[in-house]
Amino acid sequence: MIECLKTLCAMDGVSGDEDRVRAWIRCQAEPWADEIRTDPLGNLIVFKKGAKSAKNRLLVCAHMDEVGLIVTKVTEEGFLKFDFVGGVDRRVAIGKPVVLGPDRVPGIIGLKAIHLVSREERKKTPKTESLYVDIGASDKEAALKLVQPGTYGSFVTQPELFGDGFFKAKAVDDRVGCAVMLSLLREELPVDVTFAFTAQEEVGTRGAFGAAFSVTPEIALVLETTTAADLPDVPDHQQVCAPGKGPVISYMDGGTIYDRGLFELLRDLAEEHQIPWQTKEYIAGGNDARAIQRTKAGVRVAAVSAAVRYLHAPASVGSVADFENMLKLTRLFLQRMAQEVRE
Repeated sequence: MIECLKTLCAMDGVSGDEDRVRAWIRCQAEPWADEIRTDPLGNLIVFKKGAKSAKNRLLVCAHMDEVGLIVTKVTEEGFLKFDFVGGVDRRVAIGKPVVLGPDRVPGIIGLKAIHLVSREERKKTPKTESLYVDIGASDKEAALKLVQPGTYGSFVTQPELFGDGFFKAKAVDDRVGCAVMLSLLREELPVDVTFAFTAQEEVGTRGAFGAAFSVTPEIALVLETTTAADLPDVPDHQQVCAPGKGPVISYMDGGTIYDRGLFELLRDLAEEHQIPWQTKEYIAGGNDARAIQRTKAGVRVAAVSAAVRYLHAPASVGSVADFENMLKLTRLFLQRMAQEVRE
């Protein structure tokens, strides 16, 4: 699974521009799928029959898109003004390399030189309007030959294992969920499952609403990442969760109150099979579950997430053991769902 994750994280797929990621996932999924389609929002929806027939009862979901940027203007000097796509922390974007468009034009996020910044300005996080992308163009005409307004940009980070069982890459949110689902697609499933690789999660869970409306599941399991703040000087009650302590099973976040029965089922499965698990100790964030839960007459939702440091940054850090345990716990969840299906 880790090699699959490395490949996924190396791809560029900012919200609304998931084409490359979706095409690669589709290529990997097609040999194992009974039905596969892409909807108008760009979601890739894959149905696989299992040992028991349950039709559209069960949806497993992860989003393909990542945070990034989009070019809004080219200056007379040849610099690119832009806005962020998704919630990017501006504090860690300055000086970071990016690539722009299908030709992956290289650039650097820049800011006014430090010797021109006042003492008061140094105390504040720069606004997006004060940032620009330098692509080495001599003027506007030269820049426009390479990049047009509306072009997407992605951060550049080499995915790699490091330290004591950790993984570093951009777009871990949520390519790890996609990697788990691809692993499951290659297996014999105990029950019919619809897998939704969703688009535009980072800009308001837009794809998931359309996917859930189309599939109309009774139960949905969202595979995600969630913010870990287990860092020096952060009070214990604000650390949320920590990489290496197991998958995060959520009972509530900023967008969803999860189905209590499904939360308890996941918790009991983890404890029964000696899978380490944790829950969020600080109510924040949100994911595709909030859109899925509110679809049509309502959907019972649960979430299993990997705790990841530096979420929405040019490089994020998670635990390989947590990723593998997400796969184990999801597999157990599908087995339990199969037991509940009437013959």
